[in-house]
Amino acid sequence: MTGPKPSQTTVAHRVEYGIKSGIVSVLVVGIRRRDPGAIVNAGLGLAAASLPDVLEHRYDLEFRPWQRVYATIAMLTHAFGMLGPYDDVWWWDHLTHTHSATLLSGIVYAVSRRRGRDPRPDVIGVVACVGVLWELMEYIIHRTADRLGIEPILITYSKFDIVFDLVFDLLGAALVLVFGEQLLENFIDDTTRSP
Repeated sequence: MTGPKPSQTTVAHRVEYGIKSGIVSVLVVGIRRRDPGAIVNAGLGLAAASLPDVLEHRYDLEFRPWQRVYATIAMLTHAFGMLGPYDDVWWWDHLTHTHSATLLSGIVYAVSRRRGRDPRPDVIGVVACVGVLWELMEYIIHRTADRLGIEPILITYSKFDIVFDLVFDLLGAALVLVFGEQLLENFIDDTTRSP
Protein backbone atom coordinates (compact mmCIF):
# COMPACT_ATOMS: atom_id res chain seq x y z
CA MET A 1 0.00 0.00 0.00
CA THR A 2 1.35 3.42 -0.91
CA GLY A 3 0.77 6.59 1.04
CA PRO A 4 -0.27 9.98 -0.26
CA LYS A 5 1.98 11.64 -2.81
CA PRO A 6 4.00 14.52 -1.43
CA SER A 7 2.91 17.97 -2.59
CA GLN A 8 5.12 20.20 -4.72
CA THR A 9 5.77 22.30 -1.65
CA THR A 10 6.92 19.29 0.36
CA VAL A 11 9.20 18.14 -2.45
CA ALA A 12 10.60 21.66 -2.86
CA HIS A 13 11.28 21.91 0.89
CA ARG A 14 13.15 18.61 0.75
CA VAL A 15 15.17 19.80 -2.24
CA GLU A 16 15.86 23.12 -0.53
CA TYR A 17 17.00 21.27 2.60
CA GLY A 18 19.29 19.12 0.45
CA ILE A 19 20.79 22.20 -1.19
CA LYS A 20 21.35 23.84 2.21
CA SER A 21 23.02 20.61 3.31
CA GLY A 22 25.30 21.01 0.29
CA ILE A 23 26.24 24.50 1.50
CA VAL A 24 26.98 23.09 4.96
CA SER A 25 29.15 20.45 3.25
CA VAL A 26 31.11 23.21 1.50
CA LEU A 27 31.55 24.89 4.89
CA VAL A 28 32.87 21.65 6.42
CA VAL A 29 35.25 21.04 3.50
CA GLY A 30 36.39 24.66 3.73
CA ILE A 31 37.13 24.24 7.44
CA ARG A 32 38.99 20.97 6.83
CA ARG A 33 41.05 22.56 4.03
CA ARG A 34 41.51 25.77 6.03
CA ASP A 35 40.13 27.62 3.02
CA PRO A 36 38.89 31.04 4.17
CA GLY A 37 37.18 31.73 0.83
CA ALA A 38 35.04 28.60 1.07
CA ILE A 39 34.32 29.17 4.78
CA VAL A 40 33.22 32.79 4.39
CA ASN A 41 31.24 32.21 1.20
CA ALA A 42 29.47 29.12 2.59
CA GLY A 43 28.63 31.01 5.79
CA LEU A 44 27.25 33.95 3.86
CA GLY A 45 25.46 31.53 1.52
CA LEU A 46 23.69 29.88 4.45
CA ALA A 47 22.63 33.27 5.77
CA ALA A 48 21.38 34.36 2.34
CA ALA A 49 19.54 31.05 1.87
CA SER A 50 17.46 32.00 4.91
CA LEU A 51 16.31 35.28 3.37
CA PRO A 52 13.13 33.87 1.78
CA ASP A 53 11.94 32.85 5.25
CA VAL A 54 12.72 36.29 6.66
CA LEU A 55 11.07 38.11 3.75
CA GLU A 56 7.95 35.93 3.93
CA HIS A 57 7.57 36.56 7.63
CA ARG A 58 8.38 40.27 7.62
CA TYR A 59 6.63 41.43 4.45
CA ASP A 60 3.75 38.99 4.13
CA LEU A 61 5.10 37.57 0.88
CA GLU A 62 4.93 34.02 -0.33
CA PHE A 63 7.69 32.48 -2.39
CA ARG A 64 6.75 29.74 -4.80
CA PRO A 65 8.55 26.48 -4.10
CA TRP A 66 10.69 26.76 -7.25
CA GLN A 67 11.70 30.33 -6.32
CA ARG A 68 13.05 29.17 -2.96
CA VAL A 69 15.00 26.37 -4.64
CA TYR A 70 16.32 28.72 -7.34
CA ALA A 71 17.58 31.22 -4.75
CA THR A 72 19.21 28.51 -2.65
CA ILE A 73 20.93 26.98 -5.69
CA ALA A 74 22.55 30.37 -6.33
CA MET A 75 24.07 30.26 -2.86
CA LEU A 76 25.32 26.70 -3.35
CA THR A 77 26.90 27.32 -6.77
CA HIS A 78 28.78 30.34 -5.43
CA ALA A 79 29.99 28.58 -2.27
CA PHE A 80 30.89 25.38 -4.14
CA GLY A 81 32.77 27.43 -6.71
CA MET A 82 35.24 28.43 -4.00
CA LEU A 83 36.36 24.79 -3.74
CA GLY A 84 37.74 24.80 -7.27
CA PRO A 85 35.21 25.35 -10.05
CA TYR A 86 35.93 29.10 -10.21
CA ASP A 87 39.52 28.18 -11.11
CA ASP A 88 38.92 25.00 -13.09
CA VAL A 89 35.63 25.49 -15.00
CA TRP A 90 35.85 28.40 -17.45
CA TRP A 91 32.12 29.17 -17.42
CA TRP A 92 31.48 28.82 -13.65
CA ASP A 93 32.00 32.53 -12.92
CA HIS A 94 29.66 33.45 -15.79
CA LEU A 95 26.98 31.11 -14.41
CA THR A 96 27.18 32.48 -10.87
CA HIS A 97 27.19 36.12 -11.97
CA THR A 98 24.15 35.58 -14.19
CA HIS A 99 22.34 33.60 -11.50
CA SER A 100 23.08 36.12 -8.74
CA ALA A 101 22.12 39.00 -11.00
CA THR A 102 18.73 37.41 -11.68
CA LEU A 103 18.10 37.32 -7.92
CA LEU A 104 19.02 40.98 -7.43
CA SER A 105 17.10 41.93 -10.58
CA GLY A 106 14.05 40.00 -9.39
CA ILE A 107 13.98 41.92 -6.11
CA VAL A 108 14.37 45.28 -7.86
CA TYR A 109 11.79 44.30 -10.49
CA ALA A 110 9.19 43.30 -7.89
CA VAL A 111 9.77 46.42 -5.76
CA SER A 112 9.52 48.69 -8.82
CA ARG A 113 6.33 47.01 -10.03
CA ARG A 114 4.76 47.15 -6.55
CA ARG A 115 5.43 50.89 -6.58
CA GLY A 116 3.78 51.20 -9.98
CA ARG A 117 7.02 52.09 -11.74
CA ASP A 118 8.61 50.89 -14.96
CA PRO A 119 11.18 48.38 -13.67
CA ARG A 120 13.56 48.59 -16.63
CA PRO A 121 15.69 51.58 -15.58
CA ASP A 122 15.70 50.47 -11.95
CA VAL A 123 16.78 46.91 -12.75
CA ILE A 124 19.54 47.94 -15.18
CA GLY A 125 20.75 50.77 -12.93
CA VAL A 126 20.85 48.77 -9.71
CA VAL A 127 22.45 45.70 -11.29
CA ALA A 128 25.08 47.81 -13.06
CA CYS A 129 25.90 49.79 -9.89
CA VAL A 130 25.98 46.75 -7.62
CA GLY A 131 28.06 44.91 -10.22
CA VAL A 132 30.64 47.71 -10.32
CA LEU A 133 30.69 47.94 -6.50
CA TRP A 134 31.10 44.15 -6.27
CA GLU A 135 34.05 44.20 -8.67
CA LEU A 136 35.63 47.07 -6.74
CA MET A 137 35.16 45.20 -3.46
CA GLU A 138 36.59 42.03 -5.02
CA TYR A 139 39.64 43.97 -6.22
CA ILE A 140 40.22 45.66 -2.84
CA ILE A 141 39.86 42.38 -0.93
CA HIS A 142 42.25 40.62 -3.31
CA ARG A 143 44.89 43.37 -3.20
CA THR A 144 44.63 43.73 0.60
CA ALA A 145 44.99 39.98 1.09
CA ASP A 146 48.04 39.98 -1.21
CA ARG A 147 49.66 42.76 0.83
CA LEU A 148 48.93 40.97 4.10
CA GLY A 149 50.19 37.67 2.72
CA ILE A 150 46.91 35.83 3.32
CA GLU A 151 44.62 33.92 1.00
CA PRO A 152 41.91 36.20 -0.45
CA ILE A 153 38.26 35.26 0.00
CA LEU A 154 37.47 36.79 -3.40
CA ILE A 155 39.70 36.84 -6.46
CA THR A 156 40.01 39.22 -9.39
CA TYR A 157 41.54 37.35 -12.31
CA SER A 158 42.01 40.13 -14.88
CA LYS A 159 40.50 43.24 -16.44
CA PHE A 160 38.74 40.96 -18.91
CA ASP A 161 37.25 39.01 -16.00
CA ILE A 162 35.78 42.24 -14.64
CA VAL A 163 34.24 43.12 -18.00
CA PHE A 164 32.81 39.62 -18.45
CA ASP A 165 31.40 39.68 -14.91
CA LEU A 166 29.56 42.91 -15.66
CA VAL A 167 28.30 41.57 -19.00
CA PHE A 168 26.88 38.47 -17.31
CA ASP A 169 25.38 40.62 -14.54
CA LEU A 170 23.53 42.56 -17.24
CA LEU A 171 22.50 39.30 -18.92
CA GLY A 172 20.84 38.30 -15.64
CA ALA A 173 19.08 41.66 -15.53
CA ALA A 174 17.88 41.25 -19.12
CA LEU A 175 16.47 37.79 -18.37
CA VAL A 176 14.42 39.21 -15.51
CA LEU A 177 13.17 42.08 -17.67
CA VAL A 178 12.03 39.59 -20.31
CA PHE A 179 10.49 36.97 -18.01
CA GLY A 180 9.85 38.85 -14.76
CA GLU A 181 6.17 39.62 -15.30
CA GLN A 182 5.30 35.93 -15.54
CA LEU A 183 7.84 34.46 -13.11
CA LEU A 184 7.49 37.04 -10.35
CA GLU A 185 3.75 37.64 -10.48
CA ASN A 186 3.32 36.43 -6.89
CA PHE A 187 5.40 39.42 -5.70
CA ILE A 188 3.48 41.99 -7.75
CA ASP A 189 0.16 43.47 -6.61
CA ASP A 190 -2.75 42.91 -8.98
CA THR A 191 -3.26 46.68 -9.13
CA THR A 192 0.26 47.30 -10.46
CA ARG A 193 0.41 44.67 -13.20
CA SER A 194 1.04 45.63 -16.79
CA PRO A 195 -2.04 45.36 -19.04
